[in-house]
Amino acid sequence: MPTYEYECLSCKHKFEVLQSIKAKPITKCPKCSKKVKKLISSAGGFIFKGPGFYATDYKKTCPKAQQGCSGCSGH
Repeated sequence: MPTYEYECLSCKHKFEVLQSIKAKPITKCPKCSKKVKKLISSAGGFIFKGPGFYATDYKKTCPKAQQGCSGCSGH
């Protein structure tokens, strides 16, 4: 579930809410009950774990490539 950030238009209170994509947006501030707006967040909603998501994980160097072997290049 994504985390959405809101800001109150009245008291400027900022808060985050973990809600389903299908859930209706929050409309009232939890502090003063006035109107809120949803902020555009720069943080991604994805957490990548494990190999394959880092620059060093994409390209594995074959030990034989240093010896001039080109049999597995392009893998």
